[in-house]
Amino acid sequence: METSATPSEAIFHVRAIFGVVIGLSIAHLLGGLARLVQHPGSKRVYSVHLGWVAFLFTSVIHFWWFEFGLSYVEEWTFQHYLFIISYAALFYFTCAILFPDRMDEYSSYAAYFHSRQKWFYGLLASLFAIDVADTLWKGLDHLQALGTEYLVRQASMFAAAVVAMFVANRRFHLVLVMVMLAFQFYWILTRYKILG
Repeated sequence: METSATPSEAIFHVRAIFGVVIGLSIAHLLGGLARLVQHPGSKRVYSVHLGWVAFLFTSVIHFWWFEFGLSYVEEWTFQHYLFIISYAALFYFTCAILFPDRMDEYSSYAAYFHSRQKWFYGLLASLFAIDVADTLWKGLDHLQALGTEYLVRQASMFAAAVVAMFVANRRFHLVLVMVMLAFQFYWILTRYKILG
């Protein structure tokens, strides 16, 4: 059975489920941070882990902010709907990797993070790649408005995440998360100060 909705009705419907998934991502990160505060001596914290928590927190908020552009999509298909919900779900899975339900088998967050670093960085690389598909879906004008800096940013972050999957050096991971955080803040503050 086919139904037709106005663009404003369609975007409201999409934003409802989209908001739930994004809300779960933020709740997972905040819940993990709350556990660190509630039980400060239970597991040693790790600066790289906390850096990626900060990166993902800002990324999830940024994702919600720039997806305001979905209001410019005039026609929604089930494939588009599935794509955007899957994109949001990928954020949730990436956040969930950072804070497992149980830490019994690990002595610290450093031990846990590096035991899952291939998963984490693989998911992160996927987010950078899917963002390009999302941008293209909004139209070539939208892509051109972001400039070549956007494609360089996405390609660089994708490549760095893929490399990080296989690097054991902890100093490399610390420098990487610091650079990524700095660039994330630069990008948000120079490109997305105003909603819309």
